[in-house]
Amino acid sequence: MAKISDYYQKKQLMEQLSEEITKMEADKTLKRELEFEEKIRGLMDEYNKSAKDVLQVLGAIDPSVVPGKASSAGASGPKRPLQIYKNPHTGEVVKTRGGNHKTLKQWREKHGKETVQSWRQD
Repeated sequence: MAKISDYYQKKQLMEQLSEEITKMEADKTLKRELEFEEKIRGLMDEYNKSAKDVLQVLGAIDPSVVPGKASSAGASGPKRPLQIYKNPHTGEVVKTRGGNHKTLKQWREKHGKETVQSWRQD
């Protein structure tokens, strides 16, 4: 009996999915996206180009569309680690990836470089 129950569950699920697909196919936005995809694929076939070729062309136009290239386009290396400093006198917290933070400079002038460095949280 377990198989028949499983069968009817899957059949019901299939009918549900079929209804959802029918509703989606009636959506104008989806129709336009599918039409766009169809035209792109037609152009790719017409010019004998792959998706990789299309991405290269689009990347030349706008580098942010190429996966993995957008975030590293202006970067010269890996991100610096986030450093957190907490002033024990005021309780103020500074989060920075570099040493040029305005508040840190003020603290260093007032309390000294070594003292401020000791406030660093790990």
